[in-house]
Amino acid sequence: METVLNILSWLLLTSGGLFVLIGGIGALRMPDLYTRMHAASVTDSIGPILVIGGLILQAGMTLASIKLAAILLFLLLTGPTASNALASAAILSGHRPDNAQEMSEEDES
Repeated sequence: METVLNILSWLLLTSGGLFVLIGGIGALRMPDLYTRMHAASVTDSIGPILVIGGLILQAGMTLASIKLAAILLFLLLTGPTASNALASAAILSGHRPDNAQEMSEEDES
């Protein structure tokens, strides 16, 4: 049973690390602020779930697992909130998405 938990936890840890790595590469390759924010926020949600899930399996049913679950809950509440606040601040400062300018030009004609 311990071997199965170790394999499952390492699969979660590895896949979570890959999600975060792919999200970082995606954030570098995307063309504008909003698509970069989308790439980062999506992987900021699934990456910690997988990594902390793997850590919880490694820790077993201990106080550390409860603390990790609390950290995960905090990350899941603050990550999307921060992304939304950043996008709202960008819009309010006048930074429009690239295709919004093209769409407004089509509406005028």
